Amino acid sequence: MRNYKQEYKTQKARDEHPDRMERQRARRKLDAEGVNRVGKDVAHVKALSKGGSNKDGVRLEAPSKNRSFKRKSDGSMK
Repeated sequence: MRNYKQEYKTQKARDEHPDRMERQRARRKLDAEGVNRVGKDVAHVKALSKGGSNKDGVRLEAPSKNRSFKRKSDGSMK
């Protein structure tokens, strides 16, 4: 069984919480606008890991396009 309390604490410790909240705000904004996002991911135009935000824009993408990117040898995005 997943320990959600522990996962939340770990996210906060790794400083992942603000990015998660940014993703959640982007999804909720599209839902409020009435956009049908069934089967799609909400992708940030400039990746959050690269310093992007919702202000840089979001778009709907197929999950296969949004979840796989070219990587450097250290595992970070190119």
